[in-house]
Amino acid sequence: MKLLFKKLRQNAIIPKRATTGSAGLDLCACIENPLEIKSGEIVKIPTGLAVEYVGEESVALLIYSRSSLATKYGLTLANSVGVVDLDYRGEIMVSIINHGKESYTVTPDERVAQLVVTPVLMPETEEVCELSQTNRGEGGFGSTGKF
Repeated sequence: MKLLFKKLRQNAIIPKRATTGSAGLDLCACIENPLEIKSGEIVKIPTGLAVEYVGEESVALLIYSRSSLATKYGLTLANSVGVVDLDYRGEIMVSIINHGKESYTVTPDERVAQLVVTPVLMPETEEVCELSQTNRGEGGFGSTGKF
């Protein structure tokens, strides 16, 4: 499998792993000037990149927070995990929310998220009138107890 990245802006940075054992490829902010994210604010940060997968049709690219930004500054993804579908050819954007108490300033070229390739099952769907019975049945949140 290959990931083909197209630069939509000249200053975009092609994602790479920080170490050989890193699961994710770092996504960098493709911005001209520093961008302040105030406490409680959500911003979309452009990467300046579009992507195409070659050689595999049952995968998706997932965008995750960088652990250092999340644990030190409270910056996470507004949608928890971003999904880049196989057929999407638009710009990859990173939607970040600042859960911290203070503003955070993203600098140009800063690593703001990580891109992870993951397998995806593509099941067929079918409407039915009944589902099989289980011991749990319709028991929802907390129905199996605390321990």
